[in-house]
Order: sequence, then structure tokens, then C-alpha cells
Amino acid sequence: MRKFLLLIILLVVPQNLFGHASHYKNYKKIEMNIFKDGKKIGYCNYVFNQKNGLLEVYNKTNFEVKLFGVKIFTIESIGVEKYKNDKLLLFESETLQNDKKKFVKLKFNENEGVYDIKGSSYTGKANSEYIIGNWWNHKILQSETQISPLSGSIKNQIVTFIKKEKIKINGKEYLAHKFSLKSKEKNLEDDKKLDFKIWLDTKKNLIIKVTYNRMGNWEYILKNIELN
Repeated sequence: MRKFLLLIILLVVPQNLFGHASHYKNYKKIEMNIFKDGKKIGYCNYVFNQKNGLLEVYNKTNFEVKLFGVKIFTIESIGVEKYKNDKLLLFESETLQNDKKKFVKLKFNENEGVYDIKGSSYTGKANSEYIIGNWWNHKILQSETQISPLSGSIKNQIVTFIKKEKIKINGKEYLAHKFSLKSKEKNLEDDKKLDFKIWLDTKKNLIIKVTYNRMGNWEYILKNIELN
């Protein structure tokens, strides 16, 4: 049954989806706006840098939610991923969430072939096939497990291709592939569950929109890309 499902996925999903970090070697910047209930509240930006055979991806995310003029939820986060030959070697992030500090320090252990993680929610080892749960990397749609970029926690997920769908972003129309990404575990608390809808531009292997519902409707929408 597992082999049958894999065959169906390979037939339905374009082959250029199954790629690597090297697909982004010509990218300089990916910028996404963050909306809640239709109102822009912040941004999630990624900057790419190639040097000495390494691909470095820097992330900065910042948003705040206000109710009657009072801040009720804020995120300020910075992070960096470093790849060599499509392999993640290092990831580090620092996050301030509602004045609570979160962090991740991940390093590839060459001797054991695993990741060593020290994070605010998890410290230990992890399979080197797991992926950091950031929105620049389309590989998140082919992974069974992601590592939280905020806390280092390990989350099992199920990704399902829904359909092809025309979507307009900033006046440009895309024929995107729509996916759902959900937690594999059923008994998680609501604030720990993964439950996203994701739209992928398969021509550029680029995630152009992400939505989810949590005390309102949230959207991450592509604003701009810059190429080298």
C-alpha cells in the first residue's frame, strides 16, 4: 500500500518538485507579507548568500497582533541555515515570542550522520532527513517530519496534494499546486498542531501562499523575489 501511494504521488506531483537547496542558488531574496483577518501585521523575509561553496539562508520574521490598540501576540525571530552540497550543516535561530525567549542550535554530526539539536523545546538527536520548517524551501512538502525553526521540537506531518488551482497574487496569476500539511499525531494541543494550506508555483519551486486558522485567519503571501 505504501509503494502504491508513493507511485500515485509521483504521477500526480510534478517531478521538479522533488528538489534540493541548490534550486535556490540563483535567489537573492524572498519576501512574504503576513496577514491576519485580511490586515497586514508583519513580514517573513529570506536572504540567500553563496560563498565558499556554502548556501546560507538568513530569515527575519516580525509581526504583532493588536486588540483594541493593545499588543496581544508578537514574534521577533532571526535565523540562519547553512548548506553544502544540498546538505544542511547548521541551523540557528533566536526568537522572542510575547517576551518569551526561544532558540534552536542545530549541527550536523558527521560521525553519526544525525543532527545534534539544542533547543528551547527539544534537546537531543534527530534524523538528518528531517527538514527545518521554513517557508522558503519547497522540500517541506515532501518530508514526513519537520523541525520547528523556533524551538527545535520535532513534528511528524502528513502532506496531501489537493489540486491545481489558479491563484492571483499582487496582480499576477499562477497555476499553483495546492497542498495540505497536517500533524500526523491526532491528540496534540491546538497550539501545537500543524494545519496549513500551501500553494506552490511549480515552475519556480516557490511557495507563494500559506494559510492557517488560529484565533483568526492567517496568510503568508509572496510579496517579492530577487534573483542574482
